[in-house]
Amino acid sequence: ALSLKSQANTHFSSSRYREALDLYTASLNKNPFDPIVWSNRAAVRLKLEEYGLGASLPFRTQVQVLTRTFSAQAYYRRALANLAILKPKAAIVDLKKVISLDPKNAAAKSQLDATQKLVRRLAFESAIKGKEEEAPSVTLQKQLDDGAFPIPSDYDGPRLDGDARPTSDFVDAMVEHFKAGKLLPKRIVWQILIGAYNILKEEETLVDVPIPEGQTVDVIGDVHGQFYDFMHLLTLTGAPSSSHTLVFDGDLVDRGSWSVEILLTVFCYKWLYPRNVFINRGNHETSDMNRVYGYEGESTKKYGPQTFKLSEEIFTALPLATLITASEPPRSDASPNPPNPTLCKGVKRFFVVHGGLFSRDDVTLDDVRAIPRMKLKQPGQEGLMCEMLWCDAPGRGPSKRGVGLGFGPDITRAWTEKNEITAVIRAHEVRQGGYSVEHGGLLITVFSAPNYVDQVGNLAAFARIDSSGEMKFTTFEAQPVRPCPPAPLSSSTTTWI
Repeated sequence: ALSLKSQANTHFSSSRYREALDLYTASLNKNPFDPIVWSNRAAVRLKLEEYGLGASLPFRTQVQVLTRTFSAQAYYRRALANLAILKPKAAIVDLKKVISLDPKNAAAKSQLDATQKLVRRLAFESAIKGKEEEAPSVTLQKQLDDGAFPIPSDYDGPRLDGDARPTSDFVDAMVEHFKAGKLLPKRIVWQILIGAYNILKEEETLVDVPIPEGQTVDVIGDVHGQFYDFMHLLTLTGAPSSSHTLVFDGDLVDRGSWSVEILLTVFCYKWLYPRNVFINRGNHETSDMNRVYGYEGESTKKYGPQTFKLSEEIFTALPLATLITASEPPRSDASPNPPNPTLCKGVKRFFVVHGGLFSRDDVTLDDVRAIPRMKLKQPGQEGLMCEMLWCDAPGRGPSKRGVGLGFGPDITRAWTEKNEITAVIRAHEVRQGGYSVEHGGLLITVFSAPNYVDQVGNLAAFARIDSSGEMKFTTFEAQPVRPCPPAPLSSSTTTWI
């Protein structure tokens, strides 16, 4: 048990969290009475974002084997897990327990105060939500039309020509402006956001993306505000154009310090090339997650609270999935993946979704198309929309995250055959090699944020699909040291992981 514990500690120190978790578990199987191993395994669960397991473990058994000090630490970590899955009231109960066990614990006191403020704020927002208010996009467009928020005379960055959509030169200049650490005037920010929103809200919940003969489509996973890695990614994919399509599979924001810059860049491209840039909604394009994981604080600090409210509205318009369809039959010289692929009318097609599949076996593509995403607004804790944003890929059952479900190879095979899908492409989970091909080639995970939150040490990747449906992967490493650290999780949440 001690040898396994030592090996696990080495992996933990080197950010190899999955290996550390396996070894801590093996150590506990040999000696379930080591409080340090219990505590370290809980820390690994948080690093792996397995908050659901952290909040639903056989906790009483764990606490019984811990000393007084480690009991407080165990309750504290369970509080963090509950906060991460948006259960602040449950976290308050554990934080109060921490303070009763360890009255001098300043971190717990600070977290309790921040969490209580968060609960009060959420209650206030819920109380006023029912009142009819003009949509932020309408209010801000009226102000722009009336000449409000003029561009400052000393502004030296790129400008939009009146109400015209951006050009590729504008996007290039804007990116250089961001690299120099500069901000755009609010007028330009809102023009970009509203311009993209006017296109997104007209799209279907499931967007059809054909691949014309001789062209390719690149699928990009989570980028999470890592702007410099994102810009390197675009040098590998190439910028979108009328002959080159990019599909962003959610989680553009949160975690990293430049979520706004990434969002503005992607939305500029969407406005410029509406039929060649597609954006699926991720679980981090949601109000609750933005409040906890940084985007609300970042966008408010850079461009004011109106910008966050406008972003909230736009996120409700993001489609939930993309259906990429080849235009040519599979090539005879291509190595099929999966073997004997399922075809639709003789060609491959791929269902691209942020999280995963469903708790029901009978869900069809038409069911996905019928989801009233803009009416629902937020995904909630259950239902098709929640599952599409949150589900992971073990066997069907409660997700280790605490929201959504897991789904296994049998679920994937049955669903893809029923709906004539060659494979499901998703993001949502870190892969150390940047991507993974699982479930017999039917499930592909792509993660595009290298060295996630500056500590995981993973490669990143994107997938390129050609007009015959053949798929290739490109991996890349994190770029050199950033000018500033990852974004703080929330102005209302401190002393986290």
